[in-house]
Amino acid sequence: MSVIYIVVPMALLFAGIFVAAFIWAVRHGQLDDLETPAARMLFDDDGPAPDRGASEGKARDAAPKRQHKG
Repeated sequence: MSVIYIVVPMALLFAGIFVAAFIWAVRHGQLDDLETPAARMLFDDDGPAPDRGASEGKARDAAPKRQHKG
């Protein structure tokens, strides 16, 4: 029964920490727009991915290819 004197204050402390974190998130705009991130994957990209440069492509092509022996 004496463990309840430790567990209840710890539970209240954790609850207070989570309430404070929630209030901080609301005040700093973390929960302002809940719709756009969920629908962002449905939108098409504007175009192809940008080219990373010719030097990277040459280095990748020059690398030896591994062959699977099976």
